[in-house]
Amino acid sequence: MNWLKCKVSHGKDVNLSKMDTQAEEKLPSVDHLKQMLEKDIVEIAELQNKLFAQSRASLLIILQGMDSAGKDGTIKHIMSGVNPQGVWVYSFKHPSELEMGHDYLWRHAQKLPEHGQITIFNRSHYENVLISKVHPEIVMAERLPDIERIDKIDKKFWHNRYKQINHFEKSTVENGTQLLKFFLHISKEEQCKRFLERIDEKEKHWKFSSSDIEERKYWADYKKAYEKVLKHTSTKIAPWYVIPADNKLYAHLLIGRIILEKLREMNPHFPPISSKEKELMKEAKEKLKKEK
Repeated sequence: MNWLKCKVSHGKDVNLSKMDTQAEEKLPSVDHLKQMLEKDIVEIAELQNKLFAQSRASLLIILQGMDSAGKDGTIKHIMSGVNPQGVWVYSFKHPSELEMGHDYLWRHAQKLPEHGQITIFNRSHYENVLISKVHPEIVMAERLPDIERIDKIDKKFWHNRYKQINHFEKSTVENGTQLLKFFLHISKEEQCKRFLERIDEKEKHWKFSSSDIEERKYWADYKKAYEKVLKHTSTKIAPWYVIPADNKLYAHLLIGRIILEKLREMNPHFPPISSKEKELMKEAKEKLKKEK
């Protein structure tokens, strides 16, 4: 399982039509895949516990993908064993009036992880160069200076946004938060299958949204928008990974392995205690033993 193949090089043209939504290699049995994932989850939990205790660095995980790509399931499975005190998940919906009164990055900056935490953005600031690009009328609601008409939202505007996002992420990394960005790449056929499951299975009705079906008409536009995002915002310090996501278990395994490798690289440790604290611990132990 070569997860490095999923990594996008900065500035390199991306053609999602030529990128697999299924695993390239022959996969082992489902049971074996589950065992591999469980093993990784155990180590992720151990490293996350050290990260939380050390409280010096943090990790931001960004999940993007077409509707039904499996973002919720990814969070549920990979973070199943971690300490909930140290993990936060935010799903960014339509901005509030307060949020619309600020620049588009403001509300995302408010939710960056504290030291020691892992934060997951289920959709993120990238919506402002994805859905906003497919539906540029959304930008008009931002009341930006010099953008009085949709035709002002041109190629230069979007390139400036890519640069703004890169600068935002560079500052975030320089201040102690590592970034991982995942695009869950599913085929249009697989999305159709998952939408039908939501309609046919009662327990999945709550997931169904007619707006998702409406947005499906813009599949080609979203694909082009994602290709530009991947090309211009996959940087050395904040890379994108394109994850084949038609097979949910394989996608979970790949993402879990990449998160695990990042945490290993961060190498968190339990903080050392001072000599004075050690002496106090000895005294406390003796007192407790006498009580016992």
